[in-house]
Amino acid sequence: MQLGADHVRVRVPATSANLGPGFDALGLALARYDVLEVRALGNGDVVVDVEGEGAGEVPGDERHLVVRALRAALELVGAPQTGLHLTCTNAIPHGRGLGSSAAAVVAGIAAARALVADPAALDDAAVLQLATEFEGHPDNAAPAIYGGATIAWTSTVEGREGAHAVRLDVHPDIEATVLVPSTRLATSRARGVLPQTVPHADAALNAGRAALLVDALTRSPQHLFEATEDRLHQEYRAGVMTASWELVRALRLDGLAATISGAGPTVLLLGRAQDREHADAVLRELLHGSDLWRAYRPGIDLEGVRSERVVGSTGLPASMR
Repeated sequence: MQLGADHVRVRVPATSANLGPGFDALGLALARYDVLEVRALGNGDVVVDVEGEGAGEVPGDERHLVVRALRAALELVGAPQTGLHLTCTNAIPHGRGLGSSAAAVVAGIAAARALVADPAALDDAAVLQLATEFEGHPDNAAPAIYGGATIAWTSTVEGREGAHAVRLDVHPDIEATVLVPSTRLATSRARGVLPQTVPHADAALNAGRAALLVDALTRSPQHLFEATEDRLHQEYRAGVMTASWELVRALRLDGLAATISGAGPTVLLLGRAQDREHADAVLRELLHGSDLWRAYRPGIDLEGVRSERVVGSTGLPASMR
């Protein structure tokens, strides 16, 4: 397959995984975005410019996660590799449990889809599969691709593990607030403290709460508090994110549906618009005098990743046509 464009733009949302009981399965897209532009270069060079989150920290060459994902997608569809000028304007915090790595992977694959002559060769299912191979699990990649809330899972058929997802339409009354701490936490560390086994009663409770959460997200937001109860992962991780877990517990004591976002340490608060005044009052009291947290109310992203070919691009070098 040939390339069909030389300049594309991609926007990808932040995501929050787990949402309490939906460990490694449920995810939610948030309206806070990384935006990137990719220009194909005929000379084989790779140039990476980053502004915002991650600037001065992420690799500026072939090791950049967007570049790696883009190249893997081009290889998957048999498109030629090319030099790249990647410009990233990042608003998704890194290492905070808001899906920054999944966003980079999905954005890279989406950029490849926009660059190739036949974008249909990289449909959403193919994007999810490749992103999951990069990430190891689809819970952040799925909402980054589809928007809204998602249920994601993997299954093995004939020795090959496939990634799948279904999209849920989030009830319009639901709002999300994220409380981002100044400290980071590696996902590997957060996973490393989880036990190999859990009590049967805890697993049973989580199964029921995860099922209830699907209804709460789509039809019955008044049940969000009960639906976000978890006994599988959050308390086990308390030792590596003490401030986050203490904040979750304090918010829940006031009847607010607070959870750890993904592997943490960001705290996610879900609620109804009509309950915003109460939530804000609780947050003001709990966070008064603290410089640890940045608070955002980003809204729910309903579109997922979006890409476009930039009008007025100069055309492809002859060697790339």
